[in-house]
Amino acid sequence: MAGERPELPELVSFLETLPEPHILCDRNYRIVAANAAYRANCGSCDDVAGRSCYEVSHRYSAPCDQSGESCPLARSLKSGQRERVLHLHHTPAGEKYENIELSPVRDADGEIAWFVEKLEPLPAARGLEDSRGLIGRAPTFRAMLELVYRVAPAEASVLLQGESGVGKELVAQAIHEASRRAKGPFVAVDCSGLAESLFESELFGHERGSFTGAAQRKIGLVEAAAGGTLFLDELGDIPLTMQVKLLRLLETGAFRRVGSTELRRADIRLISATHQPLARLVERGEFRQDLYYRLNTFPIRLPALRERRDDIPLLVAALLKRVAPERELGISDAAMDFLLAYDYPGNVRQLRNLLERASLLCDGDTIQPQHLADEVRNNGSASPALDFAAKAGDREASPTAAAELPLAALLAHNSMNATRENTVAEAIARAALLPRQSGASRRALAESLGISERTLYRRLSALRG
Repeated sequence: MAGERPELPELVSFLETLPEPHILCDRNYRIVAANAAYRANCGSCDDVAGRSCYEVSHRYSAPCDQSGESCPLARSLKSGQRERVLHLHHTPAGEKYENIELSPVRDADGEIAWFVEKLEPLPAARGLEDSRGLIGRAPTFRAMLELVYRVAPAEASVLLQGESGVGKELVAQAIHEASRRAKGPFVAVDCSGLAESLFESELFGHERGSFTGAAQRKIGLVEAAAGGTLFLDELGDIPLTMQVKLLRLLETGAFRRVGSTELRRADIRLISATHQPLARLVERGEFRQDLYYRLNTFPIRLPALRERRDDIPLLVAALLKRVAPERELGISDAAMDFLLAYDYPGNVRQLRNLLERASLLCDGDTIQPQHLADEVRNNGSASPALDFAAKAGDREASPTAAAELPLAALLAHNSMNATRENTVAEAIARAALLPRQSGASRRALAESLGISERTLYRRLSALRG
C-alpha cells in the first residue's frame, strides 16, 4: 500500500484488505495511505500518498469547506465523531456521486490524529451528462440525493413528493438499486391508470372464477414484487376503499387474493409518490390519515426543474443523446438561453419532449431558436399573437401602449408556420371576446397578424354579431 507510515502499519495493512476504496488522512487533509481499491477508483492516481484529499477527489486548491462543499474532515474535528456526506468526485468514468463515511482515529493521548475515509460509489447518479440515471449538481438536487442514499439501505417506507415530470420513478429506482433488495424486482404501479373495480385484483391478484372475466388465477403486483420494491406512483388517486387494504398490507405484511381465503405474506419494500398535497387530501377526507402517517415515514421532496436551472445544460446534453442517439446534436447559445429562461411546468419530462421535437425539426447538427416550441421562445405563451390580443384588451389604449404591443406580435408573425391561418383565426376569436379596442390597438393587432385593418374589423364584427 502506497505511502505506508511506520506508526500505523497494522491499520494500513487492514485497509489494504478491504474491497471498498479507503484512504487514511491526517488532520491537514494529507493522504497518508490509500488501498488498491481507492487507487483504481481515482484512475491515473497510482500514488496519491502525500497529496491532499480535496485535490485528488475534487481537483480543488483548498479544502472542501473553503470551496463550497461540506467537508466531513472539518465536521469530524468539530464533533469528534464519524461523519457522512455525499460528494461529487472525479473518476475515470467522469464525475460521480459517492457516499463518504469518515471515522476519526485517536492517538495514545486521546487526540484525533488521523481519519479513515471510505468511499461508496452511487451507480444511479452522476454529475455529468453521460449518465442515464439521475443527473444534476445543483444544491437542491444534491440535497435531495443525499436523502435518497441515506434511506436506501433501510427498509423504511419512502414518500416521494414533487410536481409531475420531476423524475419520481427514476428516484424510486435509484433507492431500489442502492438498497439490499437491488437484486430483487422493481415493480412500478401507476395508480391513476387503474380503474377502481380492477385495483384490488391488479394489486393483490385473483383466483379463477372470482369475478366475471377471471378465467384463470393471476398473481398481483404485490406478489410480483416479492423480495424487491413495489413503487406506487400517483398515490393520491388510490380509491378510499382500497386504502384500507393497503394499510393492512403495510401493518401486517399480509393480504388475500380476490376470491381466496388464504392469507399470504408480502416481502416487499414500499416506495410511493404523488404530485398532490396529501396532507390537504387528508383534511378533505379524501385520503386516510392513518395511511398517510404510515406512508410518510421518510418523505423526500423532489425539486422542480425551475429550482435547479444550473442543471439544464447537463440535462440537455444527456437528453439529446437519448432522443437522437445516432446523431451528434449540439445546441446554440441562443437556443440554450431560451431553455434556461423557461419555467417548465412539465419539468424534465417536458424538457425531453421539447428536445425531441427540436431534434426532428433540425436538419443540421445544431439546434437553433427556431427549432424550439413557441411557448419556450415566448417564455410560456403558446402564441405571441394570442398573447398580444389578450394584452390589448387589458391595457389602456394610449400611444405608449399601442407602440409597445406590436413588436412581440410582429415577431410572432415572422415566425408563423403552416398553421398560420388557424393562429390568426384563434387570435381574432380571442380579441372578439375582449372589450372593444381603440383604433390604435386594432391597427397594431392587424399589423401583427399580417392582415388589413378593414379585414380585422370585418371579422371582429362578424364574430361579435
